[in-house]
Amino acid sequence: MASPIFSRNRKVKVLATLGPSSGSPEMIEKMYRAGVDAFRMNMSHGEHEAHAANVKSIRALEKQIGRPIAILADLQGPKLRIGTFAEPAVMLHDGSRFTLDMLQKKGDATRVTLPHREILSTLQPGHSLLLDDGKIRLQVIRTDGDSVETEVIVGGMISDRKGVNVPEVVLPVSSLTEKDRKDLTFALEQDVDWIALSFVQRPEDVAEARRLIGGRAALLAKIEKPAAIDRLDEILELSDAVMVARGDLGVELLPEQVPPLQKKIVAAARKLGRPVVVATQMLESMIKSPTPTRAEVSDVATAIYDGADAIMLSAESAVGDWPIEAATMMDRIAMQVENDPSYADRVHFTETVPDETTADALAAASFNIARTVATSAIVCYTSSGSTARRMARERPSVPLLVLTPNRHTARRVGLLWGAYAVVTRDVSNFEEMIAKAKRMALRHKLGEAGSRLIVCAGVPFGTPGSTNLLHVVRLTGDELKRH
Repeated sequence: MASPIFSRNRKVKVLATLGPSSGSPEMIEKMYRAGVDAFRMNMSHGEHEAHAANVKSIRALEKQIGRPIAILADLQGPKLRIGTFAEPAVMLHDGSRFTLDMLQKKGDATRVTLPHREILSTLQPGHSLLLDDGKIRLQVIRTDGDSVETEVIVGGMISDRKGVNVPEVVLPVSSLTEKDRKDLTFALEQDVDWIALSFVQRPEDVAEARRLIGGRAALLAKIEKPAAIDRLDEILELSDAVMVARGDLGVELLPEQVPPLQKKIVAAARKLGRPVVVATQMLESMIKSPTPTRAEVSDVATAIYDGADAIMLSAESAVGDWPIEAATMMDRIAMQVENDPSYADRVHFTETVPDETTADALAAASFNIARTVATSAIVCYTSSGSTARRMARERPSVPLLVLTPNRHTARRVGLLWGAYAVVTRDVSNFEEMIAKAKRMALRHKLGEAGSRLIVCAGVPFGTPGSTNLLHVVRLTGDELKRH
């Protein structure tokens, strides 16, 4: 058996996408040992058989090292595309007219098919249309419901089946296509821990997905549409976590608008105690290069300073030439940032006001105790994970040892800032609670003789949502002698 990994010396988590470059049992283990905490399966690519093999490899690694590992299945969402052209490509010139319609014939420099009546019927004069990841920008002049005539604002070469983005309109389109529904069924059958929902425009999209998931996995809403920003708090309320999908946001928004929105989304998620992932193009140059640019390193560091729960590798680990080096670099950046003496002040720039509940009051008290008294860890007993989320929301200075009898809960907190989960039998009385907290802290290298622990739990034991007890204890160092 390979050596186990104890708590990493950092709080932020690293989420890595699996693909051709990393989809083997050997590479998955190497990436985990290089610093990856959780794995993403991009359902836009790959067959179900390949994804199932990756799940099997991750679960085998989990068993081998004795640590829960989170798996996230990322649904593709609707892909809106134009039709085909008679020529391999056509040139759209600035100031020219270009029509999009429902006609089933090859396009040219004056028109092309847009087989999405829901877009054509929604657009109004003045609205923008973006083609090919925003490289071409059109502005609607006239519309009759079956076609739109546009002026080319930013032209260029365009070819078959390029993507269409409509940044200023909430489209009457479900976030879940037929493909997504099949992928969701498959992912739930594979017992994944998180489902990422793409193309979220409104809270109703999240509610629909949550109904279909039925509690079998946690739900992460990807914020990639400007419409979602307008109803961010409502979307957060219905989600278990969110992702700042900067690549897609950057298509529909001006580049300079994305950084402040990233900070807004991270802050809003932290205030509501929702884990937040910052994703896409973080170490983009490492797809082909063994080292990142200094600007990319700074970008990753900024997300960590803002208090993101997790940072994500996309193409860097899925199809890149240097997946292990990319994972190692994420780990190194995170370690450096969190060892910065100014990190604590920066990460607490976002104020998280406790709700008027006992659990929130105890979470805030634990944070203050850890800041006041030398403490090695906060130990929290939880069955659903809600206590762990409340604790992590405070961004305490010490690791969060999450003890739970529920393996699904242990895996899901794999995206949670500072959380180190252990699956263990529930306790039945106060003495057992304290004794087990001490043993687990020692066993997992989160304390030593003389260390203090903050222990939080709920009485009666085993009752979800009943966190009402906080106790500070000191380790003697010999708690494992009889176990």
